[in-house]
Amino acid sequence: MTTRSRRETVHFKHPFRIKGIDRQLLPGAYEVVTDEEMIEGLSFPSFRRVATMIMVPCAAPRQSATEMISIGSIDLADAQRIDASASHE
Repeated sequence: MTTRSRRETVHFKHPFRIKGIDRQLLPGAYEVVTDEEMIEGLSFPSFRRVATMIMVPCAAPRQSATEMISIGSIDLADAQRIDASASHE
């Protein structure tokens, strides 16, 4: 099975929460890693998402370290939508 990982940076302008993370996160830039696997048997390359992770600072007292936490892609999209709508209020 062929797999690939995509990395992107997402930006939040306000403190935010994502389902699966037990604390509020500060505004800033966060790296998101998406793992995808190739769908076999097609005549063209096509991939499906199998995991989404976000890199966040560890909780106190180890805030200088970073941890990778598995999240849902819909939960990430919801947090981004809420952050964007908060800008207009």
